[in-house]
Amino acid sequence: METRLLTDTAEAALILRGGGLVAFPSETVYGLGGDARSDTAVARIYEAKGRPQFNPLIVHLPDAEAVARYAVLPEGFGRLAQFWPGPLTLVLPLREDAGLSPLVTAGLDSVAVRVPAHPVTRALLRDFGGPLAGPSANPSGRISPTRAAHVLDGLSGRIEAVLEGGASAVGVESTILGLVGAPVLLRPGGVPREALEAVLGPLAMGGDASAPSAPGQLLSHYAPRGRVRLNAVAGPGEVAIGFGTGGLDLSPSGDLVEAAANLFHMLREADRLAGEDGVIAVAPVPEHGLGLAINDRLRRAAAPR
Repeated sequence: METRLLTDTAEAALILRGGGLVAFPSETVYGLGGDARSDTAVARIYEAKGRPQFNPLIVHLPDAEAVARYAVLPEGFGRLAQFWPGPLTLVLPLREDAGLSPLVTAGLDSVAVRVPAHPVTRALLRDFGGPLAGPSANPSGRISPTRAAHVLDGLSGRIEAVLEGGASAVGVESTILGLVGAPVLLRPGGVPREALEAVLGPLAMGGDASAPSAPGQLLSHYAPRGRVRLNAVAGPGEVAIGFGTGGLDLSPSGDLVEAAANLFHMLREADRLAGEDGVIAVAPVPEHGLGLAINDRLRRAAAPR
C-alpha cells in the first residue's frame, strides 16, 4: 500500500468514509484516524499500530454538542467544556445508543472523548461528519509523532494517507480526566493539572496499566530503541537530552511549554544518534505545570520492556 501525503481535508474525509485510515495533525501529536463506528476501520487501527486491543481509543469530535450524542454528560460538564477545543480528554459513561464500535472502548462502558483545536483537524471533522477514533499515529509503544514525517517513518505502507498540518504546537498528548464516578486524573498532558484543580479542586491520580480505562496508561510507552536514563548526566558515548543544560536541549531557557513541544522530536533525534544499543541520558525536568506530562512520558520511555 502506498501512503499518500495530503493537504486536502475533503479528500482525507472521503478515504475515511470508505473505511480507510488517515493520520491527522493535532495540537498535541499526530493521530491515526478511522471511523469510530466501523469495526473494520478500528480493527485496522490496532493492526497498523500493533496496539493491544485491551487499550481503548480516544474519539475526536467537533464540539461539546457532538459529545452528548456518544456519552452521558456529568453534572458540571460546562466547567470542563471551557478547555475545549484543546488538549483535554474526558472519560465519560458511554451512551447505550452511541453506535460506536466496541473496539473503540475496548468493551468498557465508558468512552474517551476530545474536541481538538488544530484547524486542519477541525476542518477534517466537519468534512467527515462523524466520530473519529484517533490514537497517536506511531507503532504502539514507540515515540509519538509531532510531524507528518514522523508518521511516515513509522506507518508508511500501513495506512492510506497522512494529512499535513505542520509541527504539533503542544507536543505531548492530551490530559485525560476520568469522570465515571469521582474525577480522577488518568494521564497528565497538555492541560496542566493545576488548571483542572482550579476548577474541580484537588485531583487524585488513577489508572491501571494492566487494565487501562484510557490511552497512555501502559507502563512502557513512548519508547526509543535504546535505554533511557532519567535525571542523569550523560556519560561517555551516551546521548544527552538537556533542559536548559545543553546537548539536545528541550528548552535552552528552561521553558516547560517549549520543552513539551520539543519532547518527542528530541527523543527521536536522540534515538537516531544513540542507535539500537545506545543510552539516552535525560536531565531533570521540574515536576509542575507541563513538566508533570513531560516526566510521565519520560518515565514510560525509560520503563523496562
